[in-house]
Amino acid sequence: MFCNQCEQTARGVACTTVGVCGKKEDVSALQDLLVNACRGLSTVAIDAAGRGIDTTEAGRFVADSLFTTLTNVDFEAASIAEKVDEAVRLREELACETCAEVSGPFVDLTPAASVEGQVAQGIELGSPWDVSRDDDVQALQQTTLYGLKGVAAYAHHARVLGQEDSAVYAYLFKALDAFGDASLDLNAWVGLTLECGEVNLRTMELLDAGNTGTYGHPVPTEVPLGHRPNKAILVSGHDLRDLQLLLEQTEGTGIDVYTHGEMLPTHAYPELKKHPHFYGHYGTAWQNQHKEFEAFPGAILMTTNCLMPPRDSYKERLFTSGPVHFPGIPHVDGDFSAVVDKALAMSGFADEADGGSVLVGFGRNTVLGVAPQVIDAVKNGAIKHFFLVGGCDGAKPGRNYYTDFVEQAPADTVVLTLACGKFRFFDKQLGDIGGIPRLLDVGQCNDAYSAIKIAVALADAFEVGVNELPLSMILSWYEQKAVAILLTLLHLGITDIRLGPTLPAFITPNVLQVLVDTFDIKPIAETAAEDLATILGTEAA
Repeated sequence: MFCNQCEQTARGVACTTVGVCGKKEDVSALQDLLVNACRGLSTVAIDAAGRGIDTTEAGRFVADSLFTTLTNVDFEAASIAEKVDEAVRLREELACETCAEVSGPFVDLTPAASVEGQVAQGIELGSPWDVSRDDDVQALQQTTLYGLKGVAAYAHHARVLGQEDSAVYAYLFKALDAFGDASLDLNAWVGLTLECGEVNLRTMELLDAGNTGTYGHPVPTEVPLGHRPNKAILVSGHDLRDLQLLLEQTEGTGIDVYTHGEMLPTHAYPELKKHPHFYGHYGTAWQNQHKEFEAFPGAILMTTNCLMPPRDSYKERLFTSGPVHFPGIPHVDGDFSAVVDKALAMSGFADEADGGSVLVGFGRNTVLGVAPQVIDAVKNGAIKHFFLVGGCDGAKPGRNYYTDFVEQAPADTVVLTLACGKFRFFDKQLGDIGGIPRLLDVGQCNDAYSAIKIAVALADAFEVGVNELPLSMILSWYEQKAVAILLTLLHLGITDIRLGPTLPAFITPNVLQVLVDTFDIKPIAETAAEDLATILGTEAA
């Protein structure tokens, strides 16, 4: 086992016996085998597409499979082994249609007949990148692979809502096939890595179109943090379609639906918030789910990703959907009757508790709707600076920096935030500037496109480049969607990004130096006060 794809990887190097996320060696080996099987499928798909054969099914499969290998998604060996078999079936089907001899790594892979046999194959074949290359090329291959996984996640979400682009699938094929091309040098891999950021921008655009086209543009919405007496279901993860289906299937049952983690911003979508039993938000970020799921008195549905290995105290009322799997946990897709039945059989909340509220719904449509007011506030000096403080949360020490940063940001600055990193400060009362809230929740990590559009629109309004705006990006990362977003920012030429709490283990000193020299990317400082002083040109307190 060798896994270094998340920020919390063991010793800051790699997990080699068991994942910090809870992933076991057999699952790790099968995930590597699945990526390698997708490499073979991609090689054949490229040839098939060149002959005019439709490769959409293969593209969808590769995206879903890469999503499966994201951190905290699929912990079930059997489900991953099934995907390996499917990858080979699709490869052979395309090869049969072309009737052509295609050569390349893994185009002849034959999966073992048993899960145990596939585990052995995965261990023997090893990591999907080319370990015979020098460390810097390997670093870029890994960066590209992890970015691909982020792209795949967004592509999956977009397709569920009817949005897809064959160009995205074509890039997935191209990049996976490239791992076997020894002729590609360091510069070629720099290009492929930045291209991943370009493709991710398109993928996030598709997802944004799916979200807003289906559910409307988010609007500012107060979300209760307490609860009321009723039966209850808690929904975590990211998937809006699953939430919609659950709300429809719980209509009139006497069950209230609560969000957890990155589902918080879904309360701002008009087509979702119209359900009166879509009540409030419970808990904080993904890494606190053991304690929060244990205390929740109802059924729990985990969608898409961010699952931690569940505790026995709530296992029997936990359900998974979409790409999420865990051994012994019922998997439900579309039909949530089992979740509803479990919620009805439980006590639910017996009393009412006022936990305050938070304001969400500041996507690009809302923010740009008050752009003239924002621009005037900047011009008259009421707003001196914008900070985008966003990204992933996690359990590793060092993330209190982001709480400190927001709390210490001067009263004449505005903080935009998105993704689960906001749970370090999402309930802080920062006040407003001329009616503009100082803390603006842009949405999920899936809504990064919205934040980019806000920045670009403001730059256009001031007739400057994004890098000339009074805007600083302070990012936290944990998993592979964050890698894809960072690559998108680099593709757009955005500089002076601060990244933490630690730098990726898969980045070598030489590759880091290229990022520093080209994009002025830098690690967060030891304290928030130091970075605030540097950014604003003041003395640290």
